[in-house]
Amino acid sequence: MSWDLSNPFVIDIQVSADDIDGLGHANNAVYVSWLERCAWRHSQYLGLDLSEYRRLDRAMAVLRHEIDYLASAYEDQQLQMATWIVESDQRLKMDRRFQLIRPADGVTLLRAKTTFVCIELSSGKPKRMPPAFVEGYGAALQPPFPMEL
Repeated sequence: MSWDLSNPFVIDIQVSADDIDGLGHANNAVYVSWLERCAWRHSQYLGLDLSEYRRLDRAMAVLRHEIDYLASAYEDQQLQMATWIVESDQRLKMDRRFQLIRPADGVTLLRAKTTFVCIELSSGKPKRMPPAFVEGYGAALQPPFPMEL
């Protein structure tokens, strides 16, 4: 697979009939749900599941999505979604990048970046990341990559 960055966390996605809109392809809102699924599974893989979020009274909540829809997905297609943590101030904010590929032809269907902010679950207000978040998400933080010219 031709991933944009090395060492991706990857999930498999099967496009179902429920994902298809009136235009005959996967609805744009479904792509957003796939971003969430991929990010959540990566968090769980890093040991930061819902029970840990509740125990720590913290969560990473979406602040902003930037999505480039590059090609359509259709019913019964097999896709792969990758994610990388590319930036973290290790206090409040963290950025993930995503890439969605259709393995059958290698086409990238989507590229996205999501900015998350750490919140206190009990109040819903922004709060500093606990050490478990700094360590867990920090372990997956990609090294800086060179800027394109």
